[in-house]
Amino acid sequence: MTAHGIAGVADAGAFLARLTRLDRNVLVRLRSAGEHTALWAVLPWGVLVTRKVAGPGPGDATVPAAGLLAALAVGGPELPPLRDADWRWPLPPARSIAVETVAAAELSRLAEAAAVTLREVTAGGLAGRAVGQRAVRDALLDHVALVVTREEGEPVEVSQRLVQAVSRMGFLGPADREAPATRVRVAGRWVGLSAPYGVAWLQPVQVLTVMPIGGHPKG
Repeated sequence: MTAHGIAGVADAGAFLARLTRLDRNVLVRLRSAGEHTALWAVLPWGVLVTRKVAGPGPGDATVPAAGLLAALAVGGPELPPLRDADWRWPLPPARSIAVETVAAAELSRLAEAAAVTLREVTAGGLAGRAVGQRAVRDALLDHVALVVTREEGEPVEVSQRLVQAVSRMGFLGPADREAPATRVRVAGRWVGLSAPYGVAWLQPVQVLTVMPIGGHPKG
């Protein structure tokens, strides 16, 4: 059996506990980076989240998050059965650029405002019409929560999906404490929120151009 190699059990446990509350069947990928291990997972709304914890890790392995959480809870040193073949998501480039900083309080406000809107519209409808909770939720998640500008003048859109990720995963820290600011980062086409206790990444959907087959240069 492969050892998980995690020394930061409390930090890993907090990450895994949040994950499994959102999705009991979620997978977690462990990637060693020197004396630390990066934990990666995909949230139900398509955002990639990661947290670095102490310990050399197993190299590169994917396992059920619930199984790893259970192993850590009893002090077990071994990984659950590997699920490497089931990991199908790309990771952002290692190098990224910080574009802007945003206060944790502002991100918490944006996350709560979306939650309030979801409750109100689900209960009372929109413009007098009943609206399904899922439709409202998807519309809110796709909403651009804030826009920052790169040095070159190019705008960077931060969707509510990212805001909800850092909020729901506890990356902003305890609500009763002042936390360091969160950085908006860009890595290639990826946009990320680098918060005090973890990072959330989202790769915007590429816009595809549809051409009539007769007019295509390759026929």
